[in-house]
Amino acid sequence: MIEEHNPVMNVEELIQKIREEAANLQGIASSARTKKYTDATNLLPSIGYIESLLRNAESRAYTRTKWPDKLNRFPFTLNSKLQKIVLKLINFFFKDQREVNFNFIFALKESLTINRQLIAQITSLKTQMDEHLGAVDIHFQRMDERIQQMDERLGAVDIHFQRMDERIQQMDERLGAVDIHFQRMDERIQQMDERLGAVDIHFQRMDERIQQMDERLGAVDIHFQRMDERIQQMDERLDVADNSIQQLDERHLRDDSYLKNDLIQQKRLIALFLEQAQKRLSQPFNKQQLQSFVNEKPHFLDAFYVAFEDKFRGKREDIYHRLKIYLPLIKSSQAGIPEFPILDVGCGRGEWLELLREAGYTARGIDINRVMLAQCKSRGLEVTEADVITYLQALPDASLSAITGFHIIEHLSFETLVQLFDEIVRVLKSKGLVIFETPNTRNILVGSGDFYRDPTHINPIHPDTISFLAESRGLINSQSYFFEEHESKLHLVSSSKIKFNDLNDYVQVSRDMVLIAYKA
Repeated sequence: MIEEHNPVMNVEELIQKIREEAANLQGIASSARTKKYTDATNLLPSIGYIESLLRNAESRAYTRTKWPDKLNRFPFTLNSKLQKIVLKLINFFFKDQREVNFNFIFALKESLTINRQLIAQITSLKTQMDEHLGAVDIHFQRMDERIQQMDERLGAVDIHFQRMDERIQQMDERLGAVDIHFQRMDERIQQMDERLGAVDIHFQRMDERIQQMDERLGAVDIHFQRMDERIQQMDERLDVADNSIQQLDERHLRDDSYLKNDLIQQKRLIALFLEQAQKRLSQPFNKQQLQSFVNEKPHFLDAFYVAFEDKFRGKREDIYHRLKIYLPLIKSSQAGIPEFPILDVGCGRGEWLELLREAGYTARGIDINRVMLAQCKSRGLEVTEADVITYLQALPDASLSAITGFHIIEHLSFETLVQLFDEIVRVLKSKGLVIFETPNTRNILVGSGDFYRDPTHINPIHPDTISFLAESRGLINSQSYFFEEHESKLHLVSSSKIKFNDLNDYVQVSRDMVLIAYKA
């Protein structure tokens, strides 16, 4: 198969042709070197002899004006006049011959000049040819060497071609085996084609069955869609039922918490009553003992107010996350160090105290609700049962770094509120922080109704009023802020930047506000 496209090269013929061509070129060069050329310089004496003959002929060709000396003897002696006449006659009769002679002599001189030039050129050409033949001799010597090298290399090529012939023969044998293999492959492929034809028929039947199944599955999909719609309706009904159950659970938990807290309070009062009664079994109660019962009267509703806050204040987890908005203020004021702790008045369930503790700040709280204080203590928070004014009056000057209160100042009378700010200015250190959050009376829904949902609220406070009160009692940078939600995150906005142009502004403004102030 290879020989059809690649004819065998006769290496021996190729080498023989190269050798013949090299010998031919070498013979031409040697013949050029051995051929004898007549030396042109040998012609110069002959040319000189011819020139002397031409000069002699030229001297004799001129017009004679003198009688020759050879004729001055008898019988040619003539007088001078007769000699001149004879000379004139001779010159006249041979006038044309003289012109021919002069022209012939001139032509021969020109011919001799050309011959001299040709001899000079031939001599130059001979010199150049000798030089070229010398270079050719060197070239042919190099060619002889290269031809010898080529003979050696061609010998190696002969060996290589012999090996290639052997390998080509082996490849022919292997290709013959490959041809046989391909023939067998063709037979197998033909068999596979037949089997694939049978498979195609089988797939056609399967396609028909799949089409039938698709039609049946379409009907099943419609059936499932109807079932999904019914399931969705059932899910909606179950969601409604779950919400109802969740509301019932929340009410149950609140009622349960209230009942438990109230029972604990009643048990504590009964135990106190029995303790005092046991001491005076047969004696009547004195004023001190009766006063201990009277002092317990304000705490009869502690459990009730805890349940009330759980329902209307919001879940403890929600309040915990909402109060995170104030942490940057604590950080910037450098409050909450052990030497100057934070005091949270009306700490309630302790969401703010727990947040401060987790952030690494030192803080404590006060409240008068014993049930809430018990919840705080169960969480490991530092709290004390105390009236806010009484507690602050007992503290030394400049001992706190921050005072906070969330939904506490609306429970105080205006006179108590003034007294509270006076004590705050005294116990805060320089650059101390004040944060008081309270219902926002600028919201028409809060100011007209929701504020009075809590029976312990006394007076609503206008943002401008609380800010002015704080500054008038000695605080600085006193300003009220409202809350705005942006991208699901709360932000504080100065109340002075909020415009109330129509009724919607009074409805949409935040339901709470906060006073932020500092001590100089």
